[in-house]
Amino acid sequence: MTDGVWVIGGGVIGSLFAAHLSRVADVTLLCRRPEHAAAVTENGIRVSGRADFVGRPHASTDPAGVADARLVIVATKANDVEAAAAQLEGRLGDGSVMTVQNGLGAEEMVRGHGPWPLLSAVTFMSGTKLADDRVEYVLDTPTWVAPYEDAPFGVAEDIASLIVESGLNAEAMPDLEPARWSKLIFNATVNSVAALTGLPHDHHFAELEQPTDLGHLVRGLMEEGKQIASTAGISLREDPWEMNVLATRRGSRHYPSMLEDVEARRPTEVDFITGALVREAERRSVEAPLLTAVYRLVKGREASYL
Repeated sequence: MTDGVWVIGGGVIGSLFAAHLSRVADVTLLCRRPEHAAAVTENGIRVSGRADFVGRPHASTDPAGVADARLVIVATKANDVEAAAAQLEGRLGDGSVMTVQNGLGAEEMVRGHGPWPLLSAVTFMSGTKLADDRVEYVLDTPTWVAPYEDAPFGVAEDIASLIVESGLNAEAMPDLEPARWSKLIFNATVNSVAALTGLPHDHHFAELEQPTDLGHLVRGLMEEGKQIASTAGISLREDPWEMNVLATRRGSRHYPSMLEDVEARRPTEVDFITGALVREAERRSVEAPLLTAVYRLVKGREASYL
């Protein structure tokens, strides 16, 4: 698989995928705004931080050529997956689609628009979008890829190999749920707390020495998430609290996407992340008072400006 890759969504994750993959494949970045596509077409995508190069994907606002894609990576935010999948309906040929959203439910939305082989992915890489044609690569952590429904595992292995060849970290696995839930619990906590406090994901999230330290809340939220996962029969791949501690020790001040959203007064992904955990808790009769409170507070934060 060395050609015909389309990336839908030019945020941080989409830009990192498009720039890196353009070094080993024929990549088109499908943008929402004409000026975004024009900037990428003229300048490429400058990647700084963990890597330093200029990727040269094609860029377009028109999905007409997607019929030739071997792989489509849906890298939009969870709120935009439905619209992204609708752009593929009746256009994509026999290519595969890979979702790479936070939270739960992206695969079901894509499946509603076509019968393509589906791959599920979660990614821990992160960065900061500096401009339409510039992105800083902050965390060079892996993307985990697995087949969804009856997609062949070999396709997941091929995609993971292509991502690795491009310079990013990736691993194929037969079952994504242990990894997906590890990130879900991590994200539901870190994103929501950042959105409410205005703090980037830094040392405050792991501090436990004083009774007022934020780490007590973070750990309590993650413990509720772990209880929900256990009741659902999920054996987590990684412990969310350990993931949190490790990330805060890397020395980078990562701005979670939900914090960026509230500062820009945009809708957040909280319904697909924290809200998904709260709904699972209700469905399985698991007490989750901290997650429920944080979810309602983020929704209130959104209501203050939407």
